This record gives sequence, structure tokens and C-alpha cells, in this order.
Amino acid sequence: MDSATSDPTASAVPHTVTEAPAPSGRTPLTDAAETGLKIVVVGGFGVGKTTLVRSVSEIRPLNTEEVMTQAGVGVDETGSVTAKTTTTVAFDFGRISLNDRVVLYLFGAPGQERFWFLWDRLFSGTLGAVVLVDTRRMDDSWYAIDRLEHHRTPFVVAVNRFDDDTARHSLDEIRLALALPDHVPLIDCDARVRTSGKNVLVTLVDHLYQLALAQESAS
Repeated sequence: MDSATSDPTASAVPHTVTEAPAPSGRTPLTDAAETGLKIVVVGGFGVGKTTLVRSVSEIRPLNTEEVMTQAGVGVDETGSVTAKTTTTVAFDFGRISLNDRVVLYLFGAPGQERFWFLWDRLFSGTLGAVVLVDTRRMDDSWYAIDRLEHHRTPFVVAVNRFDDDTARHSLDEIRLALALPDHVPLIDCDARVRTSGKNVLVTLVDHLYQLALAQESAS
């Protein structure tokens, strides 16, 4: 699982929560569903992408996880996520219905640099993206933001807070550090909590809607 929460006993995890896990069985789409939107979740290695997709998906998510071995030593920069034992090698896939008509198809991108070549393909047909940020390793967010801006893909930034992040930077400080324009939404989240993850996705959809209205009024 491409997140720092792979090992529930590790210290580098968000605060303890009691939220029930997402449903594990298949939930059929409603007859009223008419709009499907492709969303990509990107970010650095171990930032919580798989955890976010898993927590919000209303179907059993597809995960392409493999056990990390000695072959990855010196290749994958584990940094402060040394407790991770598995990693995403292709992508994660999940689905969530925001309402009776709007359905989001979620694709979680792999975080290691050696898999970044997959990102451009994942971005194809994407309406918007979520950039997950771990403030202990904010440099890992630059590539994701750069590629999204290159593809002109709208995105929001969600800060996945961890217990051992003693600095506790404010959102204003994080916006400055990432050089985010004022129009890019920046919010806190806990990738393990379904309501928190859903709030991130609602924020993205609202952002896309506002951009569409602005484009319509300008044309």
C-alpha cells in the first residue's frame, strides 16, 4: 500500500481514528448516474495515495502492490517511511458516487521515481487531480505539480497530516513553500478517514465547476 499507513503499528501515521472502513463489497451504480469523471491522485512515495483511494472507494479497490525487497535498496528513496513493506507498481483504482448523477473514477499513481513514466498515460482523459502532500517531504510534491501544470490539468492540494510532523506548518506556509497560486485550493486531510477523503474530492469537483463557469463566462 503506497502510504505511510501500511503498518498500523508504525509511528509515522496520522492520528488514531475510529471511522469504519469503506465497504469491501461491490456497490452497483444507481440508474440515475450519468456523469463519470476520471480523477488522478498523485504525490510522493508513501504519502497516502493508496490509503486515500481505499478509504473512499465504494467498491473493492484494485491495488497493484508488491512487497518491497532488497532489490529496491538504493533505488527507492524511502526516507521517513521506512516502515512501508509494500508499494504500488502500476496504479490503484476505485470509484465513488458523489451524488445520484456524478461518479468519480479514481486512479492512484505510483510514487517512486522509477514509475513516473506511467504518469503521463494516467493523466490522459483526466478531468482533475489531487496532489497529496507530506510536509516532512514537500520536495517530493514538485514533480506532481510540475506535470499537472504541464498537462494543464486542474488540481487541488491536500495535506495529509502525520503525527511525527512536529513542525505543523500552516496552510499559508505550505502554499508559500509550494509556490501555489491563490486559485489552487489547499486543504488539510486524513487519508484514512472516508469523510475527509470525500471532502477532498468534493473540493476538487467544486474547483472544476468554478473553472468551467469562469471559462463559459469568458467565451
